[in-house]
Amino acid sequence: MQYHTALIIGSGFGGQAAAVNLRRIGIEDFLILERRPWMGGTWSQNSYPGAAVDVQSPLYSLSFEPYPWTQMFAEQHELVEYTNHVLAKHGLRDKTRLNANVTQVQWDESRQLWQVHTAGAGTFEAKYVINASGPLSTPVIPNFKGRDTFQGRSFHTNAWDHGYDLKGKRVAIVGSGASAAQVIPAIAPEVGQLHVFQRTPHWVLPRPDHVFSRFERALLKNRVIYKLLRTAIYWGLESRVIGFKYSKTMLNVVAQRVALKHIERQIADPKIRAAVTPDYTIGCKRIILSSTLYPALCRPNVQLHPKDDGIAEINEKGILTATGQQIDLDLIVYSTGYDATDGVISYPVVGKGGKSVQDFWAAYPRAYLGTTMPGFPNLFVVTGPNTGIGHTSAIFVIEAQMEYIRRAIAATEKHGAKAIEVKAEAEADYTAMIHREMKQTVWQAGGCRSWYQSKSGHVIAMFPGFSFTFRQLAKAFKPAHHRFS
Repeated sequence: MQYHTALIIGSGFGGQAAAVNLRRIGIEDFLILERRPWMGGTWSQNSYPGAAVDVQSPLYSLSFEPYPWTQMFAEQHELVEYTNHVLAKHGLRDKTRLNANVTQVQWDESRQLWQVHTAGAGTFEAKYVINASGPLSTPVIPNFKGRDTFQGRSFHTNAWDHGYDLKGKRVAIVGSGASAAQVIPAIAPEVGQLHVFQRTPHWVLPRPDHVFSRFERALLKNRVIYKLLRTAIYWGLESRVIGFKYSKTMLNVVAQRVALKHIERQIADPKIRAAVTPDYTIGCKRIILSSTLYPALCRPNVQLHPKDDGIAEINEKGILTATGQQIDLDLIVYSTGYDATDGVISYPVVGKGGKSVQDFWAAYPRAYLGTTMPGFPNLFVVTGPNTGIGHTSAIFVIEAQMEYIRRAIAATEKHGAKAIEVKAEAEADYTAMIHREMKQTVWQAGGCRSWYQSKSGHVIAMFPGFSFTFRQLAKAFKPAHHRFS
């Protein structure tokens, strides 16, 4: 059994940020556990056709590691290149155990440390555990009637089979969210027929992409210029919170009208226009950025199936729709999302007194600063409950969480304590504030049901305010909110 001061679970941007921040407070004895045979997280896993980030690259990057991006919205291959750059520069491959799939994390009360059990790499012990497995790591495929009887090929976008030849094939894409909006235009010209099954339409805005020239890329290598661009992008995006929370008029004028004009400009067919126009306030679900989705849906080899023509059942040959149409298929692609709320942590975590995180989250997932919970000392969750952000870079919030994690661990070491634990009343007050503020937001009151919400109906994925507010809360470490032992 191996002991480390800290174990980091997951090697994506959250895990990378955690490793660098541990070093900042003098902790070198850490190990990253990665369940896959390679490192990199979401962008190394999600390699489906058309995969790209929907936040401007200079902001969707670690603040301590600028990069001369080739375009404003980086494609998947460049995000992998960036990830590999970070891993190499900071020597993180040598601090990682691959094929270490965590199966259980358990608190040893008598010894005041965590035991981390894995499939493939044995058992580890650590004083601190930082879960950075990410909210988009557990794909979900609905249990459609007859799903397992289909004799063709099927897979989730999260596990794209690049060995499968799409040319001339009869393909169905189940889902119409962010991943589907990227896959559809990428494969529509290649396949024979493409059937898109849309449960609920998303609002779509044009994608303002820009390919950086050689001169512009040279400028991006200058840290001062990079920071200025990053700051300008940040404040431009941050203003969107005014609409999401404080002004429905702003949402209508600035966003929804633009989205409606985007539909009118790109779609001539009134039936398709009607099918892709949502009946809820823009922002309630994730807004999609795409200038190619609507033209793809209008192609002669593409058929859109809205909710009233959805999947009745899947059979050996393909899909039987709700209107009785049999669609014979070669491939079914599930673009059906992730368990990003109730399944934030995909493995059992057992804390003090034998109580599990799953027990603590029985009503709905919750955590102090979205990061730590009473009864689970020395455990920190990156991108935990209510740390998502609908208007800016998720990496900004991850780094804000690091401000808290770094201060919490440093305070524990300074006190010479074995453990730090947030007090139950501090977590309860924080959670009450979160859901009180959430009532004003479009995510709670926008008239839709989205993956932002848990089964309880609470909005779990999002932080109800400005991202700089979250960062200020995270930086203002409050010893009185914690118990040292």
